[in-house]
Amino acid sequence: MRLHELYPFAEERKARRRVGRGHGSGLGSTSGKGLKGQKQRSGGGPRPGFEGGQMPLQRRLPKRGFTNIFRVEYAVINLDRLAASFEGKDEISLDDIYARGLAEPGEPVKILGRGDLASPLRVEAHKFSSSAREKLEKSGGAARALEG
Repeated sequence: MRLHELYPFAEERKARRRVGRGHGSGLGSTSGKGLKGQKQRSGGGPRPGFEGGQMPLQRRLPKRGFTNIFRVEYAVINLDRLAASFEGKDEISLDDIYARGLAEPGEPVKILGRGDLASPLRVEAHKFSSSAREKLEKSGGAARALEG
Protein backbone atom coordinates (compact mmCIF):
# COMPACT_ATOMS: atom_id res chain seq x y z
CA MET A 1 0.00 0.00 0.00
CA ARG A 2 1.24 3.45 -0.91
CA LEU A 3 0.05 6.95 -0.05
CA HIS A 4 -1.49 7.52 -3.50
CA GLU A 5 -3.45 4.26 -3.20
CA LEU A 6 -5.29 5.24 -0.01
CA TYR A 7 -9.07 5.64 -0.16
CA PRO A 8 -10.80 7.98 -0.89
CA PHE A 9 -8.88 8.72 -4.05
CA ALA A 10 -8.06 12.33 -4.89
CA GLU A 11 -10.62 12.50 -7.72
CA GLU A 12 -13.37 11.20 -5.39
CA ARG A 13 -12.90 13.92 -2.79
CA LYS A 14 -15.28 16.87 -2.93
CA ALA A 15 -13.49 19.98 -4.18
CA ARG A 16 -13.51 22.99 -1.87
CA ARG A 17 -15.68 25.95 -2.85
CA ARG A 18 -13.55 28.64 -4.51
CA VAL A 19 -15.41 31.91 -3.95
CA GLY A 20 -14.66 35.34 -5.39
CA ARG A 21 -13.27 34.02 -8.70
CA GLY A 22 -15.38 35.87 -11.25
CA HIS A 23 -19.05 36.06 -12.35
CA GLY A 24 -18.87 32.92 -14.46
CA SER A 25 -18.16 30.73 -11.41
CA GLY A 26 -21.54 31.57 -9.85
CA LEU A 27 -19.73 32.69 -6.71
CA GLY A 28 -18.11 35.91 -7.89
CA SER A 29 -18.29 39.51 -6.60
CA THR A 30 -20.15 39.04 -3.27
CA SER A 31 -18.98 35.40 -2.97
CA GLY A 32 -22.45 34.02 -2.28
CA LYS A 33 -22.97 36.19 0.81
CA GLY A 34 -25.54 38.57 -0.60
CA LEU A 35 -25.46 42.36 -0.39
CA LYS A 36 -24.41 44.45 2.61
CA GLY A 37 -25.19 43.81 6.25
CA GLN A 38 -23.64 42.17 9.28
CA LYS A 39 -23.58 38.63 7.84
CA GLN A 40 -21.80 39.78 4.69
CA ARG A 41 -18.86 41.36 6.55
CA SER A 42 -15.64 39.62 7.49
CA GLY A 43 -16.11 37.97 10.89
CA GLY A 44 -19.75 39.06 10.75
CA GLY A 45 -22.75 37.49 12.41
CA PRO A 46 -24.14 37.67 15.93
CA ARG A 47 -22.37 35.97 18.84
CA PRO A 48 -23.43 32.46 19.87
CA GLY A 49 -26.61 32.50 21.96
CA PHE A 50 -27.78 35.88 20.60
CA GLU A 51 -31.54 35.82 19.97
CA GLY A 52 -32.02 39.09 18.16
CA GLY A 53 -32.48 41.19 21.28
CA GLN A 54 -34.97 38.82 22.89
CA MET A 55 -33.97 37.88 26.45
CA PRO A 56 -31.59 34.96 25.86
CA LEU A 57 -32.33 31.48 27.20
CA GLN A 58 -29.39 31.49 29.66
CA ARG A 59 -30.88 34.64 31.27
CA ARG A 60 -34.51 33.43 31.19
CA LEU A 61 -33.85 30.28 33.19
CA PRO A 62 -33.78 30.44 37.01
CA LYS A 63 -30.45 30.08 38.77
CA ARG A 64 -30.09 28.06 41.96
CA GLY A 65 -27.27 26.84 44.15
CA PHE A 66 -23.60 26.86 43.36
CA THR A 67 -20.83 24.50 42.27
CA ASN A 68 -18.10 23.71 44.77
CA ILE A 69 -14.89 23.90 42.73
CA PHE A 70 -12.96 22.04 45.45
CA ARG A 71 -15.22 18.94 45.38
CA VAL A 72 -13.28 15.66 45.18
CA GLU A 73 -14.85 12.89 43.07
CA TYR A 74 -13.91 9.38 44.25
CA ALA A 75 -13.93 6.19 42.22
CA VAL A 76 -16.11 3.90 44.36
CA ILE A 77 -15.42 0.18 44.59
CA ASN A 78 -17.48 -2.28 46.65
CA LEU A 79 -15.94 -5.12 48.67
CA ASP A 80 -17.66 -7.82 46.57
CA ARG A 81 -16.05 -6.44 43.41
CA LEU A 82 -12.65 -6.23 45.13
CA ALA A 83 -12.90 -9.83 46.34
CA ALA A 84 -13.91 -11.07 42.87
CA SER A 85 -11.18 -9.10 41.07
CA PHE A 86 -8.38 -10.15 43.44
CA GLU A 87 -9.35 -13.72 44.25
CA GLY A 88 -6.55 -15.56 46.04
CA LYS A 89 -4.73 -12.34 46.91
CA ASP A 90 -4.64 -11.13 50.51
CA GLU A 91 -3.02 -7.71 50.05
CA ILE A 92 -4.36 -5.08 47.62
CA SER A 93 -2.46 -1.87 46.99
CA LEU A 94 -3.68 1.23 45.16
CA ASP A 95 -1.40 0.34 42.23
CA ASP A 96 -3.12 -3.07 41.96
CA ILE A 97 -6.52 -1.35 41.76
CA TYR A 98 -5.28 0.95 38.98
CA ALA A 99 -3.62 -1.97 37.13
CA ARG A 100 -6.90 -4.00 37.11
CA GLY A 101 -8.77 -1.01 35.66
CA LEU A 102 -11.13 -0.64 38.64
CA ALA A 103 -10.22 3.07 38.75
CA GLU A 104 -8.38 5.52 36.50
CA PRO A 105 -4.71 5.95 37.48
CA GLY A 106 -4.30 8.90 39.83
CA GLU A 107 -8.03 9.00 40.70
CA PRO A 108 -8.84 8.93 44.45
CA VAL A 109 -10.46 5.63 45.49
CA LYS A 110 -13.14 4.96 48.12
CA ILE A 111 -14.05 1.44 49.26
CA LEU A 112 -17.72 0.76 50.08
CA GLY A 113 -19.13 -2.12 52.13
CA ARG A 114 -21.45 -4.05 49.78
CA GLY A 115 -20.77 -7.80 49.81
CA ASP A 116 -19.07 -10.21 52.23
CA LEU A 117 -15.49 -11.36 52.56
CA ALA A 118 -14.56 -15.04 52.83
CA SER A 119 -10.84 -14.46 53.47
CA PRO A 120 -8.93 -11.63 55.18
CA LEU A 121 -7.95 -8.72 52.95
CA ARG A 122 -5.51 -5.87 53.56
CA VAL A 123 -6.63 -2.98 51.36
CA GLU A 124 -4.99 0.35 50.62
CA ALA A 125 -7.21 3.23 49.41
CA HIS A 126 -7.88 6.92 49.99
CA LYS A 127 -11.15 6.45 51.93
CA PHE A 128 -13.29 3.68 53.42
CA SER A 129 -16.94 3.67 54.42
CA SER A 130 -17.55 2.64 58.04
CA SER A 131 -19.24 -0.62 56.94
CA ALA A 132 -16.32 -1.51 54.62
CA ARG A 133 -13.76 -0.86 57.38
CA GLU A 134 -15.82 -2.95 59.82
CA LYS A 135 -16.14 -5.92 57.41
CA LEU A 136 -12.42 -5.83 56.55
CA GLU A 137 -11.41 -5.87 60.21
CA LYS A 138 -14.02 -8.53 61.10
CA SER A 139 -12.58 -10.86 58.43
CA GLY A 140 -9.08 -10.44 59.91
CA GLY A 141 -7.82 -7.96 57.35
CA ALA A 142 -7.06 -4.25 57.54
CA ALA A 143 -8.06 -0.96 55.92
CA ARG A 144 -5.19 1.46 55.31
CA ALA A 145 -6.30 4.99 54.39
CA LEU A 146 -3.88 7.09 52.35
CA GLU A 147 -3.33 10.84 52.48
CA GLY A 148 -4.50 12.97 49.54
